[in-house]
Amino acid sequence: MKPAMETAAEENAEQSQEKKGCFECCIKCLGGVPYASLVATILCFSGVALFCGCGHVALTGTVSILEQHFSTTASDHALLSEVIQLMQYVIYGIASFFFLYGIILLAEGFYTTSAVKELHGEFKTTACGRCISGMFVFLTYVLGVAWLGVFGFSAVPVFMFYNIWSTCEVIKSLQTNMTVPGDQICVDIRQYGIIPWNAVPGKACGPILENICNTNEFYMSYHLFIVACAGAGATVIALIHFLMILSSNWAYLKDASKMQAYQDIKAKEEQELQDIQSRSKEQLNSYT
Repeated sequence: MKPAMETAAEENAEQSQEKKGCFECCIKCLGGVPYASLVATILCFSGVALFCGCGHVALTGTVSILEQHFSTTASDHALLSEVIQLMQYVIYGIASFFFLYGIILLAEGFYTTSAVKELHGEFKTTACGRCISGMFVFLTYVLGVAWLGVFGFSAVPVFMFYNIWSTCEVIKSLQTNMTVPGDQICVDIRQYGIIPWNAVPGKACGPILENICNTNEFYMSYHLFIVACAGAGATVIALIHFLMILSSNWAYLKDASKMQAYQDIKAKEEQELQDIQSRSKEQLNSYT
């Protein structure tokens, strides 16, 4: 029978080995996470969520401001209301598409990183896999260019609301300094082309304009458009990040395919050499 001290030492050694094995497994799993793709996915989800959520609410507030202060006749802004409603439906589609696309790109990052190769052993790259990876590169490039346009378009309402807000600040400063009457300063929404020129009243001046700027709808819509524009910019950055990652993964798959072809040729040559050597030994044995 073994002494008690030796038995305890063996148990402690086994426990330490199990702990070490678990620690190494955790480190190996953490090493298999594509952190670059994960950061890009989080940034993409955040940007799209800000753009879609804030943009949807801001568009609703914009319609309310126009109906109450700049276009009291429903027929004057009927086309604008339909366009805004269509844009809101497009926002729903954008949110759904990018949710799925971000998950697909994250999965692609998991399966093309070199850490996955270390976890699951050697894997075979196929022409179909390389084609899919190249397709993602092209699609992400197209989406990045499209989102540059979305980012520029989202800056237009920010510019419009900023002009109205800055005009209200001018009216306040004139009232404080008592220099020029604020009634002479107006904002005409019709010049932006969002409502027709025959819309009534179409513009707001002096105290009326100042009251518009003090409403919660104007304040919320202005700041929500700013956040939506920032979300569009974050999405552009995320897509550029994804494009760099996908290009790197595609180059990795291309190199892996070349290495795979080289190893197949080398294994075939070694097999042929072994066959020749075995035949030579058999012929020598038959002669002897």
